[in-house]
Amino acid sequence: MAAMFFKLVILIQATLAAAQNVSFIYKGFKSENLRLDGVAQFTPNGLLMVTNDSQEIRGHAFYPNPVTFKNSYSDTNAFSFSTTFVFAIRPLLTTGHGMAFVIAPKIGIPQAGNGPFLGLFNSTNNGNVTNHIFAVELDTTKEIKFNDIDFNDIDNNHVGIDINSLNSVKSSTAGYYAENNRGFRNLNLTSGQAMQVWVEYDGTKKQINVTLAPVGAGKPHAPLLSLNHDLSPILQKTMYVGFSSSTGSFPTSHYVLGWSFKMNGQAQELVHSHLPHLPQIGCKQVSKLLTIGVPVMSVSLVLLVIVGIIYAIRWKRKFAELLEDWELEYGPQRFKYKELYVATKGFKEKELLGGGGFGKVYRGILPASKTEVAVKKVSHESRQGMKEFVAEVVSIGRLRHRNLVQLLGYCRRKGELLLVYDYMPNGSLDKYLYDQPAATLNWSQRFKVIRGVASGLLYLHEEWEQVVVHRDIKASNVLLDGELNARLGDFGLARLYDHGTDPQTTHIVGTLGYLAPEHTRLGRATTHTDVFAFGAFLLEVACGRRPIELKGPAHDVILVDWVFSCWKKNKILEARDQKLSTEFVAEEVELVLKLGLLCSHSNPSDRPSMRQVVQYLDRDIPLPELSVHAHSSSGLLFAPHEDFDDSAMSYRSSSRTGFSSVESTLLSGGR
Repeated sequence: MAAMFFKLVILIQATLAAAQNVSFIYKGFKSENLRLDGVAQFTPNGLLMVTNDSQEIRGHAFYPNPVTFKNSYSDTNAFSFSTTFVFAIRPLLTTGHGMAFVIAPKIGIPQAGNGPFLGLFNSTNNGNVTNHIFAVELDTTKEIKFNDIDFNDIDNNHVGIDINSLNSVKSSTAGYYAENNRGFRNLNLTSGQAMQVWVEYDGTKKQINVTLAPVGAGKPHAPLLSLNHDLSPILQKTMYVGFSSSTGSFPTSHYVLGWSFKMNGQAQELVHSHLPHLPQIGCKQVSKLLTIGVPVMSVSLVLLVIVGIIYAIRWKRKFAELLEDWELEYGPQRFKYKELYVATKGFKEKELLGGGGFGKVYRGILPASKTEVAVKKVSHESRQGMKEFVAEVVSIGRLRHRNLVQLLGYCRRKGELLLVYDYMPNGSLDKYLYDQPAATLNWSQRFKVIRGVASGLLYLHEEWEQVVVHRDIKASNVLLDGELNARLGDFGLARLYDHGTDPQTTHIVGTLGYLAPEHTRLGRATTHTDVFAFGAFLLEVACGRRPIELKGPAHDVILVDWVFSCWKKNKILEARDQKLSTEFVAEEVELVLKLGLLCSHSNPSDRPSMRQVVQYLDRDIPLPELSVHAHSSSGLLFAPHEDFDDSAMSYRSSSRTGFSSVESTLLSGGR
């Protein structure tokens, strides 16, 4: 007996819980079970028509089962609820009557009036506290007074919250708040177009929110109406939810396309593409000018086809690419020119990130993946060395390290080569060092950058499957990501060779001030020449000065000489960037300056490897003492007449900007 009683209690509790959490959704009303009253009906294509285009009528449509809004009649806390529906109001004339979403104690709302009463009240009970009716009106008439009843409508196109009366507690002109701060947009309720309403009540906060929007715009970020009001005295324990409308002297059709409701939760969203369509407004008429229009349309169509063919030919030429058989194996690394054209908005000037002797770099967003990239355009001629160059581009594209800018791929067309890189939002390091920058880096950030570039070079020299010599290490080629992490980039001059082999002789490429002496004499780029350039990089980051500052004829300032002179006077910290003020770690600054001098050693074999450099920076091994005899201006740098041929001299004009004049050597053979 006790077991049966326990099961009965569980069943009652489950039934109450289900009643308190009613949830339903109607995606059209072709065969749905609603309780209809008055002239309300279902159309053949699944619309709920609450009223038709007749005069002096009313209609109601209610969910057939009572919904539990409180635990008991005396309970002072009404539950939360949420509903959304798509509707349309179509007056037969230029004006019409509105409709309402309603919560009422009975189905049908007995004694409800027509016309301005929206099928909710009549002239005798409007405003009575015994009505126990909550409604959200979509009103299309402005009634100030009717049969001695004050409505006080604000206009003939408004949304209002009604409690026991058509004199709204709060109302607003119909409209919505558009996304992206585009302000308030008005909506015409009698436009005949489908619109969506959201009605939400928070039983804890005692807050009512009403939101309106055109179909397809999504739910706005802010409600049209928000009212702090406790519905507990209005709502009884069980109520009925539905729609109500009426017409007076203005025939109006009121449609509901879909409806979703939920107690104690968020109503399920309506998928507009799954809802029935509204009937077409008006009848299709055959134009009397059809016989004249057909010949005109035919001629226009022929002209349109001709213009389209011409446009297609020009479009094809505009996006024509160079694609040879040997490039087919590089498919994943090759981008379509059209894709890059769209990504950069046609290589517009406003997308330009920078430029120099190497070409121009544009910011872009790949249309398919929405990935942000940097696209570099380099001029070229199709020569014998192109195949080898693209092979190296693809190989470099396989590099993976947190301190390297990822080369994603390339594209060839006409006289251009396009290289695609990861986009670095904070730009290049040099803009934080020179020419009174708007923002500079503190010492901790600079040391982090130095450590990151050293780690990236160690990977290139020793940890990848081939040796990669960068050949153009400088501040302008170090980029900063969103967290100011260093990424070594611009591999346009890089070359590869196998571990344990000697690199072949090549042209002199690079930037004046970063070129090792042996590179200018022998034309051989090695890991030692990269270390020399890294030494110049260390000094420019710590000192905030370029490796060579052109002050005029015979007055150039050589940074390594200047730092070396400070070291000889035991005042090496005086070489630091004065923008650092007193906020720096003296031991780290001294370490970086001395390491910069050590990497600038005139003898390649006396320079440390990048693995040793990383160990010095991490304090895993002590930095060796510097030798006065190994560091002199004649040994570290060279005058133009000292084995410095015309190809190297061409970089002098570019050293002030930090860019290399490389277009003449970038794609030549013998790399």
